[in-house]
Amino acid sequence: MFKLLKEIFRTGEATVKYPFAPLPVEKDMRGKPEHEAERCIACAACTIACPANAIGMTTDVQAATRTWSIDYGRCVFCGRCEEVCPTDAIRLSTEFELAVARREDLTRRAVFRLARCEVCDTPFAVAKEVAYVQDLIEATAPGAEDAAQRRRLVATCPSCKRLHDVDQLEKLGVGRRIEETRR
Repeated sequence: MFKLLKEIFRTGEATVKYPFAPLPVEKDMRGKPEHEAERCIACAACTIACPANAIGMTTDVQAATRTWSIDYGRCVFCGRCEEVCPTDAIRLSTEFELAVARREDLTRRAVFRLARCEVCDTPFAVAKEVAYVQDLIEATAPGAEDAAQRRRLVATCPSCKRLHDVDQLEKLGVGRRIEETRR
């Protein structure tokens, strides 16, 4: 018995004082994903990459808004959302304690305004995403006129783009050429 007590005193404490003292964590630990709405462009890359379907987006066309949400109750802390985010708006923190009194407290939301089409004025995409793409395109455009044309094209909804493409094809006479080749 004394031999056992001697060994216990020599070894010291084998456990940590958690939850009464903070648990030391490694700096690379995968914890709760933190979302910065200011940096987010609501591109939905994280929604597609999330294997647990913890991240979702809903669009309200009447209010011209898109709501981004994460349910920490479903999240498995895999880090895929962090990997695919083009603007680093999602970062995994070292926080892992998610005890709450109500399930609703595990959900976080961010609301984004939709941009309106320059041609028909219908909401079609998140304004921050359109601005992000316009900036990327402008940086790669060979000239100022080309950059302005590309900016207008990005700020146009898909329906108006299709109508514009049909008009361009008719001007080039592509429809006539296709009919001639079928004969």
